[in-house]
Amino acid sequence: MSYVITSRCVGTKDQSCIEVCPVDCIHDAGEQLIIDPAECVDCDACRPVCPADAIFFEKDVPAEEAGSIAAARQRFGVADPH
Repeated sequence: MSYVITSRCVGTKDQSCIEVCPVDCIHDAGEQLIIDPAECVDCDACRPVCPADAIFFEKDVPAEEAGSIAAARQRFGVADPH
């Protein structure tokens, strides 16, 4: 897995990240946007444009946001590599 959108996106859904994503891996998941980990190419284009500071590389996701990693994997059927 690569980049993860955390719950900081809830209520914002600015979509600047969608506009800059070169592979269209960011999808609307209702309350927030979510990145398909199987499609993400780790380009880092999305992270700096997020006004909510909601996007993190997986290993940098704050502990209180760890559920965002599991939610993305579950939504897109990606197995936990650990």
